[in-house]
Amino acid sequence: MLQLIDVHTYYWESYILKGVSIDLEEGTVVTLLGRNGMGKTTTIRSIVGLTPPRRGAILFKGTDVTRLPPQKIAKMGIGLVPQGRHIFSSLSVEENLTVSARNMEKHEAWTLERVYSFFPVLKQRAKFKGDLLSGGEQQMLAIGRALMTNPELLLMDEPSEGLAPVMVLELGQIIGQLKADGLSILLVEQNVSMALSLADYAYILMRGEIVYQSRPRELGENEELKNKYLGVAK
Repeated sequence: MLQLIDVHTYYWESYILKGVSIDLEEGTVVTLLGRNGMGKTTTIRSIVGLTPPRRGAILFKGTDVTRLPPQKIAKMGIGLVPQGRHIFSSLSVEENLTVSARNMEKHEAWTLERVYSFFPVLKQRAKFKGDLLSGGEQQMLAIGRALMTNPELLLMDEPSEGLAPVMVLELGQIIGQLKADGLSILLVEQNVSMALSLADYAYILMRGEIVYQSRPRELGENEELKNKYLGVAK
């Protein structure tokens, strides 16, 4: 579904990603872990064309998308739940959802009613402006907006950031259901326990380089490595 091959990305002259390679198979959840400032969001921006790599290649379903503009990449079937949600605060919940709707002709497409059935609270808040929602509701809206593009691959950048523990649990259930429905997901997270509970494979990014990769169980059992790279310990 997605391959990053030796990706090198810069912000002007700042060298951020230094040869990142990632594989994501169709129907799986891959998590990208790391402390703040290690290049996780830059990886997402590289994939969607907001900060194209200077070297390396990004393949989506075997097609090279490295130099394509963001709007074309999105239309090919990549959805984004950005860090910080970035919903349209002046629009209603329903307007936020419908403004991004496309590919409705697909079998079992994400329609407005399907999103409402998946997130009942959004139906209850349908006429509310985005800035009147709670943090958890805004995150549901950001996910619903991305689903309305009917993606084959969903990129989620720090979706648990700023959420109360009970909402983090609900978010984990939501991602788990999307996975069960067969959606391919790249999950960028700092909540290690949630990410590892959902992922089929895990990568750790450190100063723009992949320093470790494994099945989630192997990483979950390695307390020394988690403390070294993620600042997580029992």
